[in-house]
Amino acid sequence: MIVLALFVLALAMLALGFEMLLVMGVPALLAKWIYFRDLPEIISVQKMLGGVQVVTLLAIPFFIFAADIMSHGQIARRLTEMVRRLIGHRSGGLGHATVVSMMTFGAISGSAPATVAALGRLTFPELTRAGYSEKFSLGLIASAAECALLIPPSITFIIYGWLTGTSIAALFAAGLVVGIVLGLAFMVQVQFETWRSGAKSADPPRPGERWLAVKRGLLGAFVAGLVLVGIYAGFFTATEAAAVAVVLALIVELFVYRSLNFRDIARIAEGSAVTTIVVFILLAMGTLISTFLTLADVHTKILAWIQGAGLNWVTFLLIVNALLFVAGMFVDPNSILLLLVPVLFPVAQALGIDPVHFGVVVTLNICIGMITPPFGLDLFVTSSTLRRPVDLIIGGIWPFVLTNIVVLAIISYVPQISTALPKLIR
Repeated sequence: MIVLALFVLALAMLALGFEMLLVMGVPALLAKWIYFRDLPEIISVQKMLGGVQVVTLLAIPFFIFAADIMSHGQIARRLTEMVRRLIGHRSGGLGHATVVSMMTFGAISGSAPATVAALGRLTFPELTRAGYSEKFSLGLIASAAECALLIPPSITFIIYGWLTGTSIAALFAAGLVVGIVLGLAFMVQVQFETWRSGAKSADPPRPGERWLAVKRGLLGAFVAGLVLVGIYAGFFTATEAAAVAVVLALIVELFVYRSLNFRDIARIAEGSAVTTIVVFILLAMGTLISTFLTLADVHTKILAWIQGAGLNWVTFLLIVNALLFVAGMFVDPNSILLLLVPVLFPVAQALGIDPVHFGVVVTLNICIGMITPPFGLDLFVTSSTLRRPVDLIIGGIWPFVLTNIVVLAIISYVPQISTALPKLIR
């Protein structure tokens, strides 16, 4: 009963507009004082600090910094131009180029908001000039950026792997497959919209333009390829890959493209540090909550209820998808992971669900939450980046939410899509 009361308190604080730190922290501290009063006070501090003193989590600030460098420099712009020159002249080419550009940049940055901020200004004018409506163009940009959470390196997978002890390399392999499936689904949607609206393609590239665009974007593609190949081949851990991405981004932007100087890098590092601090404060508080949930044996009680109700893994995933869909409307991605995964993961294991498959289902749900009103983060990033009202973006996002739900259903109930590639590289 106490756990339920604290959960209701957290929901009430969320509805009243409290900061996420307090929404997570106040119930956790009340749980300590009421439910675990015999534990020494120092335990709370030790759990919070010990939870974030993990080498794996060093990948997060590195990937954030790498994404910020590339979005402020030329790598993002050149990758977009390369993709546009290669496929933009075909039917639906500009829409397809937008999806592929978002997927490619996401493969370097691991961040959906960074992908929107880096590529939104470049792709939106071209989409509208081609004849796509503003609503569709805004919905496509916000939605395609989700692939950054699935296609490695993904900060979401790093946090999930840290929480559950699941291999991050296996999660990355599964995310690559599912990210491509989601991207292809968006491209099918783009093609239907192209036929419906009569949107035009880009002009065919003139002789030499395609090769010039490839040459200009090759270094950015090389950075993404090296990071992915290094992880899958076992040359890098996720943390080492993140550090390599930063070094390569610095070399390319400072000395090859010369698009940034050292003063710019210092300014970018300051912004990346602020973002990192916010993430790590939430991770520390999430560790404390996870500790108390484990001590309260919440997951055992949930499992007992599921078994008593005669539910199986199919029904459990249906409940999980519904729960995460609603949570994604109101709570940021990292908080969803920290609040719900410690409770749901042991139950999923007890029901025989593969940890990698469950991680992909959770992450895809979080992707949907990023674009779901009223508080989907990518909606507001798209609005501020492109200076369009949020209600206009919401009007264009619903067809893509439906596409996401269809893909989620397929991924949830055909686990082989998520697990085939990880099994090959183990």
